[in-house]
Amino acid sequence: MPRTMLKDQHWIRLRPILLELNIYNKGNLRQTVEGVLYRMRVGCPWRDLPPCFGKPNTVYKAYQRWFRSNKLIALFALLIKDSDCEWVFIDGTHIKAHQHSNGGSRLS
Repeated sequence: MPRTMLKDQHWIRLRPILLELNIYNKGNLRQTVEGVLYRMRVGCPWRDLPPCFGKPNTVYKAYQRWFRSNKLIALFALLIKDSDCEWVFIDGTHIKAHQHSNGGSRLS
């Protein structure tokens, strides 16, 4: 089983926020949210989600519904209001560098 992102104390705080945003409270809501977060963190194709998150198509459809209705943006906007900015990290590994940006000299 892959490492999940939400501990129980996180889920206890997140669940009411999801319900406030009119995200339907199905029995697999936590599993679906974990699947979306896992996919966002890892970047794998939806079909390659581990089985512990449920059916990949179910997670994908929930993500699409939440994205199209701007519920994900509203969720992240609400979460950032209560963020702890003591430690902030920026990850630039997804930014492609130009082929000549390595700083080395050309070989003759």
